[in-house]
Amino acid sequence: MSQYSAFQSIVAPLLVNDIDTDQIIPARFLKATDKKGMGDHLFADWRYQPDGSPKPEFVLNNALYRQARILLAGENFGCGSSREHAPWALCGFGFRAVISTSFADIFKSNALKNGLLPVEVSADAHWKLVRFLEADANAQVIVDLESQTVTLPDGSRESFPIDSFSKYCLLNGVDELGYLMRFEGAIRDFESTHS
Repeated sequence: MSQYSAFQSIVAPLLVNDIDTDQIIPARFLKATDKKGMGDHLFADWRYQPDGSPKPEFVLNNALYRQARILLAGENFGCGSSREHAPWALCGFGFRAVISTSFADIFKSNALKNGLLPVEVSADAHWKLVRFLEADANAQVIVDLESQTVTLPDGSRESFPIDSFSKYCLLNGVDELGYLMRFEGAIRDFESTHS
């Protein structure tokens, strides 16, 4: 996992409440055990026609949003079944953060463990961001994990919560196993003195 740093991006709006993990990555793609190519299947049933051609009306098929690194979602994003493939697909498409008013707990945990930042903001901040994007689809937002803030297009800043361990792992580019391996010497010393 690469180190997470502050970044600025346009925002792709997908303002649907209760988007579940089967919509994010349909179950037929869960046989894969490799993250490679998973972004191609993100929102597959919403992005593609039955013949595999893109649906022109779907937001992520708009050329403007192909470079978006932030997804703005409705409330309760990532509900449904637990699957790491959901954050894999979002990251594979190029997203680094999802902004919502709420996330399903299991999705949030899986996202943090896979380098995707779930940014939970107040309903007021969410509403402001929606209004900015309606006025200017090219509006830019800054996500800064270090300060735990989102800077909106007007320069106002909104804070978001994150547990300290997940923040540490993202900022240092390590997963849980990588974190534990930093203590390999101490673990080896302990094990050599205890049977």
